Amino acid sequence: MRHEHRLTVQSYECDANGHVNNAVYLNYLESARVAFLRGAGISYRELRERGFGLVVVRICIDYRSEARMEDPLLVVTEPLKKRITGGIFSQKVYREEATGPRMLADAEVTWVCVNGRGKPTRIPAVLDLASLDPALPEGTA
Repeated sequence: MRHEHRLTVQSYECDANGHVNNAVYLNYLESARVAFLRGAGISYRELRERGFGLVVVRICIDYRSEARMEDPLLVVTEPLKKRITGGIFSQKVYREEATGPRMLADAEVTWVCVNGRGKPTRIPAVLDLASLDPALPEGTA
């Protein structure tokens, strides 16, 4: 499943240089992942009520270009890998321009499912959805 999440850069997200602070991108990625889960039919609140949580354990991000106040952004989220206890998302942040989207950041986010004690656990049935499976490369079945 590919998910698109749109947002606009706010003034308070910009640093003294007038562009989005690098740490703010983590918030953009988080917001897009929550929207991805919602789009897949997963309520994070319901997941927590069932005694599970999703925890980010690694983010690798490459910054390609800057974003500035009021830029329209698009965050694209896609599953790359699925494991017994979690997976990896690909997340790309684009600025929407008249000539087409321009990539600003490219990230891989590793996550795990945890139980009520915060320990990694097998993905529960409520999360074992096809939408979390990586897309097969073209030409494979």
